[in-house]
Amino acid sequence: LPSRTSDGPTTPARFQGRVLVVEDNALNQRIAVRLLERHGLCADVAANGAEALVAVERADYQLVLMDCHMPVMDGFEATRRLRERESTRSVERLPIVALSAGLRPEDRKRCLEQGMDEFLSKPFPLAALERVLQRFLAREPARES
Repeated sequence: LPSRTSDGPTTPARFQGRVLVVEDNALNQRIAVRLLERHGLCADVAANGAEALVAVERADYQLVLMDCHMPVMDGFEATRRLRERESTRSVERLPIVALSAGLRPEDRKRCLEQGMDEFLSKPFPLAALERVLQRFLAREPARES
């Protein structure tokens, strides 16, 4: 998922919360979970949009990283259904960040039109992931020495 260039601090910022990684590629799943855990986050995995819908019913997430192109149910349909769930149940809006290998401006536009809140193009710089985490999640309080 991330690009190999190091463009951030050696000690990652730490955040609070639980993140759902919706990704069909097992290697990308492991990388994403490892990166999120390095930032102090709890991360769960769903292999497709249908699994994501079930996961959101069972746990309280503060952020979803959603691959756009997956078998069974893609990220666009899963996002549409999550947004529909929010409107019919009057639950808080769950931030959804699209993950896609597409670099075209129209890909980003489609993601935002479908109800996603942000877009990361794979492979993404680690600094881009950290910006997304800063935007949507609370920072972990500083530890006293």
